[in-house]
Amino acid sequence: MQQKILILGTGGTIAGMAEDAERPGKYRAAQLSVGALAAAIPGIEKAAGGSLDAQQIAQIDSKDMDESVWLALLQACDKALRDDTVAGIVITHGTDTLEETAWFLHSCLGRLPKPVVLTCAMRPANALMPDGPQNLKDAVFAAAARSASGEPLLTEVVAVTGGGELHSARWLQKVHPHRLMAFSSGEQGAIGWVGGDGVRLRDEQVLGGMPAPAQATLVMASLPAPQDWPWVEIITSHAGARGVAVDALVAQGVQGLVVATTGDGTVHSALQPALARARSQGVAVWRSSRCSDGAISGAGLPTRAQLGADAAVAINPYKARISLQLALLGVLH
Repeated sequence: MQQKILILGTGGTIAGMAEDAERPGKYRAAQLSVGALAAAIPGIEKAAGGSLDAQQIAQIDSKDMDESVWLALLQACDKALRDDTVAGIVITHGTDTLEETAWFLHSCLGRLPKPVVLTCAMRPANALMPDGPQNLKDAVFAAAARSASGEPLLTEVVAVTGGGELHSARWLQKVHPHRLMAFSSGEQGAIGWVGGDGVRLRDEQVLGGMPAPAQATLVMASLPAPQDWPWVEIITSHAGARGVAVDALVAQGVQGLVVATTGDGTVHSALQPALARARSQGVAVWRSSRCSDGAISGAGLPTRAQLGADAAVAINPYKARISLQLALLGVLH
């Protein structure tokens, strides 16, 4: 039985079109279908090692990503992971929130029986030198990659960004608003590369820190309609911070707060009483460092057991917000 690579489209710059190809900075995202993107790339079926299938999940600028699209992606991935005709999954996505979508899928899917690879572009599809076609072809190649024993090479959610770099969903972060190499995994570095000699991982296995194997079907059964997901916001600790921002969110019914702390988990003294009041009213409060590299001393991956504690988590604030949502929903282990 010949297997296929399934490409799920969500829009983004990779599907965008500029009014003037010589000025690609001015464009409209999410203009081309994922099928049209794939059809225009020479050799993409060879990269897939077989056939391709394309499905449009959403057609949005990723700055507008929301829980309804995440749920639709999770459902599509779950179905494909249980489909013996699918060898791997590729998701086209905008760069702005790619790291958040990758983390959501990572948290809900756990260790994978087949690859789930996200990819993106910094230039629209009709730029004079677009980066999307190569990124998409590399992602398809990575999704189809197999070890010497014939097993899927990638067993966690990853992303293919500029230059053929492979990044783990845990560490991936957009770090630049313009350059083609816009993503980094900080001091952890890329976990591998896609090139002419195949897919090469830095280590024999993708980096650790994986959640326990998850059953997306069971996870989805625990997820309510997107409009009923818990409201979790990010509060930044900065010079001149004021606790009234926390009080206002609590008064409006926020259910969780992630504090983007300074340095090694420190919080401005003006915020501390307000955060204590929030906790006393049942609001879950987690801390994550606003530093781009490193993590708060002693912090680990988030768990549901941390809901009632002053927990420090070793992921960035944007991913911590997602994990806190999932913890409040009872999905996070």
